[in-house]
Amino acid sequence: CFICQLSAQTPALTYYLPDIKYDDDIPTPESYLGYQIGEWHLSHDQQLAYLRLLADRSPRVTLTEYAQTFERRPLIYLTITSEKNQKRLPELQEAHLAASDPSKEAPDFTDIPAVVYQGFAIHGNEPSAGNAAVLVAYYLAAAKGREVERLLDEVIILLDPCLNPDGFHRFSTWANMHKNQRLTGDPVEREYNEVWPRGRTNHYWFDLNRDWLLVQMPESQGRIRAFQSWKPNVLTDHHEMGANATFFFMPGVPERTHPITPKRNQELTGKIATFNQAALDDIGSLYYSGEGFDDYYYGKGSTYPDGNGCIGILYEQASSRGHYQKTENGDLTFPFTIRNQVVTALSTQKAAKELRPELLDYQREFYVTGLQEAQQDQRKAYIFGDPHDASRVDELVSILRQHQIEVYELAEQYRDGKTVYAPGKAFVVPTEQKQYRLVRAAFETLTTFEDSIFYDVSSWTLPLAFNLDYTTIDAATLPRLQGDAVEGLRVLRKLQEPESSEYAYLLPWDDYYAPKALYQIQQKGLRTKVATRNFLLNGKSYSYGTIMVPVQNQKLNAEEIYSLMETVTRTTGVAIDFADTGLTPTGIDLGSRDFDALKQPKTLLLVGQGVSPYEAGEVWHLLDARFDMEIVKVDMDRFNRIDLGKYNRIVMVDGSYGSLGDRGVKKLKTWVSEGGVLVALKRAAQWANSKGLANLKVKKTTTNEKGRRPYAKIGADRGSEVIGGAIFNAQLDITHPIAYGYHKAQMPVFRRGTFFFEPSKNAYATPMVYTDDPLISGYIKPKNLETLKGSATIVVNGMGSGRVICMADNPNFRAFWYGTNKLFLNALFFGDIISSSATERIGTD
Repeated sequence: CFICQLSAQTPALTYYLPDIKYDDDIPTPESYLGYQIGEWHLSHDQQLAYLRLLADRSPRVTLTEYAQTFERRPLIYLTITSEKNQKRLPELQEAHLAASDPSKEAPDFTDIPAVVYQGFAIHGNEPSAGNAAVLVAYYLAAAKGREVERLLDEVIILLDPCLNPDGFHRFSTWANMHKNQRLTGDPVEREYNEVWPRGRTNHYWFDLNRDWLLVQMPESQGRIRAFQSWKPNVLTDHHEMGANATFFFMPGVPERTHPITPKRNQELTGKIATFNQAALDDIGSLYYSGEGFDDYYYGKGSTYPDGNGCIGILYEQASSRGHYQKTENGDLTFPFTIRNQVVTALSTQKAAKELRPELLDYQREFYVTGLQEAQQDQRKAYIFGDPHDASRVDELVSILRQHQIEVYELAEQYRDGKTVYAPGKAFVVPTEQKQYRLVRAAFETLTTFEDSIFYDVSSWTLPLAFNLDYTTIDAATLPRLQGDAVEGLRVLRKLQEPESSEYAYLLPWDDYYAPKALYQIQQKGLRTKVATRNFLLNGKSYSYGTIMVPVQNQKLNAEEIYSLMETVTRTTGVAIDFADTGLTPTGIDLGSRDFDALKQPKTLLLVGQGVSPYEAGEVWHLLDARFDMEIVKVDMDRFNRIDLGKYNRIVMVDGSYGSLGDRGVKKLKTWVSEGGVLVALKRAAQWANSKGLANLKVKKTTTNEKGRRPYAKIGADRGSEVIGGAIFNAQLDITHPIAYGYHKAQMPVFRRGTFFFEPSKNAYATPMVYTDDPLISGYIKPKNLETLKGSATIVVNGMGSGRVICMADNPNFRAFWYGTNKLFLNALFFGDIISSSATERIGTD
């Protein structure tokens, strides 16, 4: 009945927490907020204010702000433990960290608490976790009795109440503003169906639960600092799933555990699970375990800990998404979802208390045995580098250092076949270090697996993502190559300021941040040109894509231009050369017609319902945050009402674009024909092809599979067809404008999905194809691998004086795929200089 439903929204505190005595001096959430948790959705500011109050009132609680979001919301964690432990917290922290350092003597664990990191609401529209966090914090701060006192003596709890404040706040606003006084459980109700892009993601629409290893977002960078500063024994990661599910807790599917993770990790996960089971049984909640989810990708919150001597635990609660829904399992209220999160959080704390000696011993064992394995490993170090692009190398060093992986300068030149690694442009990562297992996770490739289904990607090898040369070295070679340690997060490079010129400046396109430098120059209204041939000047070789900025006949005078070049060099880290003559001894002269005039990209990104918010966010972040380029985001339902004349680039990422309608297609065709450059990725390329905006031939996968299959195998069979994320080798035409700035004819490419297209009939219109032996790392079904071989990754189409550049893959994947970013940026900067003779003409055979 409705009265029952309504009363379920205002439960007593004992609905969530044990019916024991609490400290009257600590305000309950209800007394502070004016409503009980579960009656409304907490906003982030409310949650933060209450937790600050707890830290102020309770001697058990201290608050640490560890980062800020893009929207300037604080990320905090509470350190909750006994008053006795609070007084000696730095000492306990140091002792705890010593346990995970195999170079130090093992401490006496008798007096060392276990450390539990509890993380809530990394997905903003999975709200039960963030609301439960407040109740868990109140219990730990105010509960009285021997049980909680013993817990706080033996366990230090790092409670991170909201891992994604921007998304959490966005969702709470949606749910509260659409709440009915008379609650409805109808799933089609607007309250339960957020508008695009929804609250799951952060400001730039990134899934923060895929960023633990990649650390591209400020939330993740701060969180990893906090994690590594404590190295907890257990980390809980509280989530939600579909409304018709129940509750899930780890372990996941045993065969889908990363092979680097020790078996004892899963054994301890199973022991913790018995405490969760008992707690859920006690309140009569349905649950499941050992199926559906996995422990494979080290970039998500429940698995990253497994590479750090910690036990990562995933919790998934069926989501009410708002305040109340009717489901297959009965009425699902918001308070019910919160209660399950609370009881599993508390039961995990109990598990940590009871299993404290085992957890501490396991963490020590993890690092000791890891070092022992490293000593047996014939690979004594990885070397990685790039002779042309210091910025990409530096960005990888930064990722590794954030995970406390030791990185060293290369002491002297090293040759591996045709590849030369030079000091200052390459670095060394020894395997004999305490983060040995995480080093392996970052550098190894895998192509054989126990299972063919992956909850997320099947490969993420970091040097491949950065398109860097890398190799291994043995024990005899390492001592002469290992130089000084990189102490901070980045390499301190001395960049020479440009020399003044009265003639021209040259900007090589090799550095990752060269597009940022060019855009800054174009922002000042200066004419820029790009070299479409190689040349030699002042004893230096300049490759395809070199930018030339003439000094004369510009809006700025010579002195102002020089000042600008100094600023650009300082703010981007990109070297700019001077030229005092236009006559070159080899190759094209600076006045050659083989220097093409460039237009500054004026980019429109189509967003809205049907578009992948992740991939749209990746483009938004890349241009706006990383390259400081102006980008205009336009919802598809407004597209037909805007003036496209202000833009010369349009980006369509993976998604469905049917809502543009015939009018939108006609408008796009006119815009392209008049000289616009349309960049279409993945399903957007398919859509463009279906609407006559591209001329692609889809490559079909053939199969000889016939006969009967067991019904029980249908899920596994369908799952094995998916390319969820693997790395493949592609052949690149480095003379093509799309490939400017690249020096190797082959490069690793990340692929998700089974859409393939044939190389163009025009021999010049396919700048990149997969090789005949493409698999580098990850899972792909053999029949899909056969189809992938020789298929196109990029096809350039021509319509009128414009271009439609179709990419089969996402070159901006999760912001860490630095190696292919420049393919996308080149499409924006150089798309309109591609010769019409090198395009697949649209509407022709």
